[in-house]
Amino acid sequence: MPAEAAALPHTPAAELAAMIEPSRTALVVIDVQEDFVSPNGAMARIGLDLSGVEPALERIERLIATGRAAGATIAFARVVTSAESDSQALQLLNARKGRPPQAIAICREDQTGSAYYRVAPEPGDIEAPKRLFNTFHGTRFDEDLRARGVDTLVVVGFTTDCCVESTCRDAFHRDYSVFVVSDATDAYGAELHVGALRALQKNVALLAKTEAVLAAWAVD
Repeated sequence: MPAEAAALPHTPAAELAAMIEPSRTALVVIDVQEDFVSPNGAMARIGLDLSGVEPALERIERLIATGRAAGATIAFARVVTSAESDSQALQLLNARKGRPPQAIAICREDQTGSAYYRVAPEPGDIEAPKRLFNTFHGTRFDEDLRARGVDTLVVVGFTTDCCVESTCRDAFHRDYSVFVVSDATDAYGAELHVGALRALQKNVALLAKTEAVLAAWAVD
């Protein structure tokens, strides 16, 4: 994790357990997918910086296993798109940036790029397929969380400045308590990751480190 991110205010481990009690908390795993984080995916092929993905992904795997054992809800969000689902706003923004139309053809529903990468839901987990960035938009995510009595989200995944941030801001507006695991999230560049963490911590979320969450969810 970049030193600038580590230096941001983080919730002490001693205080965290009472805030993320498993029976009312969901671990939200965002966009751990082939196109976004695999060395063979779309982002890697266009040369984006994936150097922070591997350490973050290793921590995500540990958090999923520990969260399951502790009884937290595990929720997976992923982007699944089609040419028909691409919004007009997305297409227009892409064109105005001078990008070719195929630049938005990622995570297509009939291609491997939309598949999970190194993680997978198990029976009883929540799944929220989405078309764009925000996990709540156009999905049943809010209803599924409420049905389980969840009012607190511990968020991990990719990328910090896009789908993680969009989801966290909407979650806060919907009255969820939001925690972002700073070393189990990442963006395509340290400056984007740190900037997003700084903005989230300032406005809508508390930050936590993986080891603090693991300690809070430790099963005797």
